[in-house]
Parts: sequence; structure tokens; C-alpha cells
Amino acid sequence: RRALDDAGLKPADIDLLIVATITPDMPMPATACIIQQKLGVPTTAACFDLNAACTGFLYALDTACAMLSSGRYRHALVIGVEKLSTIVDWKDRTTCVLFGDGAGAVVVGKSPVSGQGLIGTKLGALGDSVDLLCIPGGGSNAPATAASIAAGDHFLKMKGKEVFKLAVRVMDEAARDILEQHHLRADQISLVIPHQANLRIIEAISEYLELPMERFFVNVDRYGNTSAASIPLALDEARRTGRIKSGDLTLLVAFGAGLTYGSALIRW
Repeated sequence: RRALDDAGLKPADIDLLIVATITPDMPMPATACIIQQKLGVPTTAACFDLNAACTGFLYALDTACAMLSSGRYRHALVIGVEKLSTIVDWKDRTTCVLFGDGAGAVVVGKSPVSGQGLIGTKLGALGDSVDLLCIPGGGSNAPATAASIAAGDHFLKMKGKEVFKLAVRVMDEAARDILEQHHLRADQISLVIPHQANLRIIEAISEYLELPMERFFVNVDRYGNTSAASIPLALDEARRTGRIKSGDLTLLVAFGAGLTYGSALIRW
């Protein structure tokens, strides 16, 4: 509702609703349909969920922009939302202390100004690394049983050291690739909004890109890793606190289970 107010639009103006999440209210229907009903978005709107874990918001943003570019949609509501407190094992201190709950949303429409808005994205995935960060139980491959619940297979599992190494590499590559595509230097970026996984990863990206930490937006110390919600949460805070101004270039970069990764460039 705050995102719609900020955009000067009503729920009736939305004809595309995408929710990026790994913690939907239920396996089906899509959480997007539940939100559609609660907001009063028209029944003619396309509504669906998207699962790319912590990179989910960037995947959803790119999907929305591509669908808007087709000319068949006018305004998209893109949401990143997680309730990770429901999928962590509170006895596993290597994971439960890292994650948080949160939600963020953006409204996307066609810009009246050429060269403004989302000017590029770079998405990818390393499917050979699915076991590094996953929830092994509860899907069609391993349906819920008394034994799987007792074994904790329905909680998030992570191999932290391996994830850290891959995360730094793919986020650095995704950032460099998007800058190369648009013939930009890192020092032309006004603000980097990374996925808020942990501070050490963000500091490593800062070092590799040779950008001072002052150009990185950080709120992981207050909310933890909120997966698909982390970038829209940080984006909202950055705008409201004056960290983003007209004409600025903002770089979004993320990684997540899958192992998915991506980057996006926005000119305001």
C-alpha cells in the first residue's frame, strides 16, 4: 500500500503482480493471488509467485520489466517478502541467527524519460551448487513424513564457507558484467545496494570493485538476511534517507540458493 501511495496509483491501476518468495503462505495457490484479493487488485491482473531465493527480487523485477516492454501490461507491483523465522532450525546456531522476516515492494511502469529507470540486468544460476543452500524436505522429491520432520529436513540447510566463497565470486562477476555491458566504471555508481547476506561479503565486494563502503547501503545489522525482501527493504530506506537522488546510478546485486545470482542498474 505504501509503494502504491508513493507511485500515486491505486490497486485498480495494477495489471501485473509478482511476488518473489521462498516462504509462501501455502504451496498453492500463489501468495500473489492472496495479496491480489487483500489489496483489491483487479481480477484481470496477472498474478504469480517467483522462487529465486535471495536473488528473487531481481528476477521478479527483470520479469516485470520484460512483460511491461511487451506492451500488454501498464503497471506492475513487484514484491519481495519472506518469513524465514518459519523455516530455520532454532537449535542450529550456524543458521538461525542469520535470517530475518521482512517485505518490500516497488511499482514499475514505463518511464516518460529515455534512459531513465531500469537500464539493464544480468541474471544467472549455478545449478551444480543446489546442495549448498536448500530445504531438502517437503517437496515432491521428498514429501513430508514423520521421519523427515523428526530429522529436521524441512528446515533451511547451509554450507556456510562454500556459500561465502561462491557468493563473493558471482556477485563480483555480476557487478562487473553489468557495468561492462553499459560501458560504465565502478566509480560512476552512486550507490550499491547488495543483498544483505552478511557484512563480510559486502566488504569483500567493496574491496573487489575498489569502491569505498560509504557507497554501499547496509542494514543487515538491523534486519538480518531477509532473502528476497532484503534489496527492496534497503532500496526503500535508501530513498527515504536521501541516499538516492535524481540522475544517480544505483547498482543492485544479489546471490541466493540455486545458486542464483544477478545484478541490475537503475538510473533515477
